[in-house]
Amino acid sequence: MRISPTATAHPTLLGHIKISRIDHWFKNVFVLPGIVAAIGADFQHVKPGLWWRILIGTISICLIASSNYVINEILDAPTDRSHPVKRHRPIPSGRVRLGVAYAEWALLGVAGLVMASFLNWPFFWAAAFLLFMGLVYNVPPVRSKELPYVDVVSESINNPIRLLLGWFAVSPAEFPPVSLLIAYWMIGAFFMASKRFSEYRSIAHRETAGAYRSSFRYYDEQKLLVSMFFYVTCFALFLGIFIIRYHLELILIVPLVAGFVSYYLHITFRRDSAAQNPERLYRETGLMAYLALCVASFAGLMFVSIPAMYSWFNVVPSAAPALWKF
Repeated sequence: MRISPTATAHPTLLGHIKISRIDHWFKNVFVLPGIVAAIGADFQHVKPGLWWRILIGTISICLIASSNYVINEILDAPTDRSHPVKRHRPIPSGRVRLGVAYAEWALLGVAGLVMASFLNWPFFWAAAFLLFMGLVYNVPPVRSKELPYVDVVSESINNPIRLLLGWFAVSPAEFPPVSLLIAYWMIGAFFMASKRFSEYRSIAHRETAGAYRSSFRYYDEQKLLVSMFFYVTCFALFLGIFIIRYHLELILIVPLVAGFVSYYLHITFRRDSAAQNPERLYRETGLMAYLALCVASFAGLMFVSIPAMYSWFNVVPSAAPALWKF
């Protein structure tokens, strides 16, 4: 049974502001590990003006993210009318003029790229890649969000792009480890597959789910769970490669990371799970406290050297310096 669309309202200024999803800017916290990793890789050669670059970079990323959100809102509106909650969004409910929305999408994207150009060219091209992936994900004929599995990996690639942006804001002359980028991509894919799993369970009607998102015509709970296991396994593998190759001390956070993934999975199984709306995960105070502990541990260990560990694991130490040795 399809859900009928909501009654048409009148366009409002608030409706046009809402489609930029300012509340989703919270997701840009995924830039932070890129900043920490770049500083930890060579903290002695970080150029002055770091906080200024981070501020300009953050504004640029938020503008580009909002541009992608606007085009997503525009092109998702017809299918959002089949979703029990999203049919109340500004465009399906008639609170936005499409012509103005398209102008908003273009202006936000251009403004974000202009801000990115103030930093450096590697940051600019990473920002352009983030904008481009928004088109791949949303715009026909590709519209990757409609393709099973491709929808997850094409949206979650925004994770390593954000890591690149954080890294280039600090160190534009170097490229981050590929193993770290892939690990970051795969944990993002796990989060996104968890979102799909939670959405599918919440709609609880295959025909309605398929009308809302065509990839749901292929998915079921088992397929989504298996894909989640695949993504988190790949994440663990590439995280291990990064740790052994670049900074063995980070192996101490592995139990913390495993606990965080387990905690997130626990939340995913809840009824009306916050995993359906990652921008609202900040309300999960326990999860946020755990995340803060993981980030703080990662940041701290990047600046620590424990030479004995390299003997225990028979690993050659990285050439990157550390602040503290034990």
